[in-house]
Amino acid sequence: MLTADALLKVAKSQLGVKENRAGGGTRFHRWYMSSPRAAQTVARDGGSIRAYRNAPWCAMFVSWVGEKAGLRASMGADAYTVTWARWFKRHERWGRKAERGAVVFFSWNGGRIGSIDHVGLVKKDNGNGTITTIEGNTGDGRVEQRVRPKSQVVGYGYPEFQG
Repeated sequence: MLTADALLKVAKSQLGVKENRAGGGTRFHRWYMSSPRAAQTVARDGGSIRAYRNAPWCAMFVSWVGEKAGLRASMGADAYTVTWARWFKRHERWGRKAERGAVVFFSWNGGRIGSIDHVGLVKKDNGNGTITTIEGNTGDGRVEQRVRPKSQVVGYGYPEFQG
């Protein structure tokens, strides 16, 4: 079933996965490099699919989780956080409310879509100005559960869940 709980169950199953010394080499990199989306991105932006081998991977992680949970059609996929946030806006599934299972987009020094630095999944709105998230490429280059201030959030993308 395509639910927020199913999405977060897949994300939780990856807690502790760590990148290699070069900053990549995860199953999320390999999956993205073999995906049609990587080829589309290279066609759009130039470069090489091989460049994703050790690229920042927070969005690849969230995209992989969505694919494994059966939500790709309703949440898209991208390696570039800004492009992905704009995808949610175009599909009228963008907002400012933290909801369980939402894709959360962060900016460390601004509040606009063009300044997005990082992405994760909302596990919980803590009700005290913070959210609990599951993120890839965080901490020491691994998948971790984090608590983040909402002041760092640019916005949220909402997958279409059932039930």
